Amino acid sequence: MAVVTMRELLESGVHFGHQTRRWNPKMKRFIFTERNGIYIIDLLQSLSYIDRAYEFVKETVAHGGSIMFVGTKKQAQEAIAEQATRVGMPYVNQRWLGGMLTNFSTVYKRLQRLKELEQIDFEDVAASGLTKKELLVLSREKAKLEKTLGGIREMQKVPSAVWIVDTKKEHIAVGEARKLNIPVVAILDTNCDPDEVDYKIPGNDDAIRSVTLLTRVIADAVAEGLIARSSGGSGEGKGEKAAGEPLAEWERDLLEGEKAAEKPAAEAEKPAETEAQPAAEAAGTADEAAGTADEAAGTAAEAAGTAAEGEQAAAPAEQQG
Repeated sequence: MAVVTMRELLESGVHFGHQTRRWNPKMKRFIFTERNGIYIIDLLQSLSYIDRAYEFVKETVAHGGSIMFVGTKKQAQEAIAEQATRVGMPYVNQRWLGGMLTNFSTVYKRLQRLKELEQIDFEDVAASGLTKKELLVLSREKAKLEKTLGGIREMQKVPSAVWIVDTKKEHIAVGEARKLNIPVVAILDTNCDPDEVDYKIPGNDDAIRSVTLLTRVIADAVAEGLIARSSGGSGEGKGEKAAGEPLAEWERDLLEGEKAAEKPAAEAEKPAETEAQPAAEAAGTADEAAGTADEAAGTAAEAAGTAAEGEQAAAPAEQQG
């Protein structure tokens, strides 16, 4: 079954590109025709590219990866936040801070600061031990951090891939991802550069319905990958991740602990099997002995019956004599 249908793409306006005077010649191969001064995107190609992107995202998440959703333009903000929250992935929908990927160590410190501020009860002035002015300053700092970093609050490391709406507007995010060799999955409108994107989806990145539909498709791929990860269907082994993505220290310890526990259990099973074999042989010998005893008892009973018949036959003979 197709991930999305042609009718859904048409109804969402995915096929509408930019005006003919605002285009990137590299996008020519994705353009179907031109109508009323607007380029029309070839949706047959879009369907094919959607399937490729869907499979990539699903496999990445199934092998333990994460996808960052990025879209700061007004048309994308709501869809990005809603779909990323639905599947528990980090997102940026307000403002991309320079260095969010390339300087993540510093960004991570700000995330820790945000978590510290969230522990403060700004309503209880007496218990906080701070003045009202100090609490006001801290509350403003918290609000600012929540606005810019709230979507990546739980992110512990750079993502395995990024989903971007409008690569022209999010060119800083695209540049950082390419520097770190992080795969980029993005909507490509007729004014975008396809060479910047690894998994491209030709489509309209300006219409709310188009952005919502394509973001939902990517979120569905993430959800399917999470299901596969939890069931272990797409992983090669328990606790393993995709090649090139090292395990965290606690995950390595857990995996080594499981392997260490499996070895003594396997060794304990071998002596148990060895002990069970003589016991089974002894039980078989006992059964054979019991069978022999039964046969001997039967023979003795037959002999006793024959002797009784002989005595009965001898009694009339004595009477006649």
